[in-house]
Amino acid sequence: MQSRRPPFRADHVGSILRTAPLKEARAKRARGEIGADELKAVEDREIEKIVRKQEEIGLHSITDGEFRRAWWHLDFLEHLEGTEAYEMQTGVQFQGTKTKPKGVRTVGKLDFNGHPMIEHFKYLKATTKHTPKMTIPSPSALYARAAAREAVSEHAYPDLYTFFADLGETYRKAIRAFYDAGCRYLQLDEVFLVLLCDPEYRKGVTARGDDPDKIPNLEAGVINMALRDLPADMTVTMHLCRGNFRSTFVGAGGYEPIAEVLLDRINVHGYFMEYDTERAGGFEPLRFLPKHKSVVLGLITSKFPQLESKDDIKRRIDQAAKFVDLDRLCLSPQCGFASTEEGNLLSEDEQWAKLRHVVEIAEEVWK
Repeated sequence: MQSRRPPFRADHVGSILRTAPLKEARAKRARGEIGADELKAVEDREIEKIVRKQEEIGLHSITDGEFRRAWWHLDFLEHLEGTEAYEMQTGVQFQGTKTKPKGVRTVGKLDFNGHPMIEHFKYLKATTKHTPKMTIPSPSALYARAAAREAVSEHAYPDLYTFFADLGETYRKAIRAFYDAGCRYLQLDEVFLVLLCDPEYRKGVTARGDDPDKIPNLEAGVINMALRDLPADMTVTMHLCRGNFRSTFVGAGGYEPIAEVLLDRINVHGYFMEYDTERAGGFEPLRFLPKHKSVVLGLITSKFPQLESKDDIKRRIDQAAKFVDLDRLCLSPQCGFASTEEGNLLSEDEQWAKLRHVVEIAEEVWK
């Protein structure tokens, strides 16, 4: 069943519900009751536990569950040279709830000169004999998350094209650093490009002064710059999401408006595509996928505990196979279980049941 290289027939996006010991240790650290070394010791122990669990249920791609992060993106972005974390006026609005009002903005020239997540990956690699996967936000997260141009220093970047060029080069250095640390499977988490499929989000992009029709090609250029000279034995995939916070979402709309640029012009090896609800539309946009790329169908929801019917999932895989050969398809949850440390609204046991469900269905489809 296993592919020769990632993505695997049964795969997953990456984030895992934070365990009780980890939550307790992070809370103590925030109150100043324990030091950084004590927190790291707890993180190490809890990461090893979830690594063993992933291996036990049959997954071949192994992550650290993003256990050392509070956010899927900000913890990475704030450690790039030329950025800083700041308090936003309000959090990001999801369906009926908001995130904490934290953001990251560009205050100087962007660059990559080391990063704590390099060491995080090394620990993961040393903990598993399977394929360790590193997840980082797609470059778009530094510009598009909230304030767009307002979050990029005009003193450092009076010309936004220079900003995007430096952003691409910064990511190229970061990807090479992960490769040098032993990473052969890297995932770019992309939300803001997919949100351009939502008419309401497009209106907001226009209102802030950007052109939603030009952004896909611009972002594709930045990502391709980051992937320039990628080593032949490194796989880079892109996870596509319409928002995942406390089991809620931000946007809706099928992939059609961005499908050609997304699937044909961005030089990743494959895509984790959200397809667990009608909000993601049909499989028709998969016709743009070149024959050398693969798609991981996110047909299992990570937002709620109920297990999907195996027969229903198999039928949907058959539907997708009308546009992409079955040999180039894989299966996963539509997103991680904890894009932020708060996590989605299901239990740890229900989470592992979901992942086991993915493995079982994949074994039956790709014998």
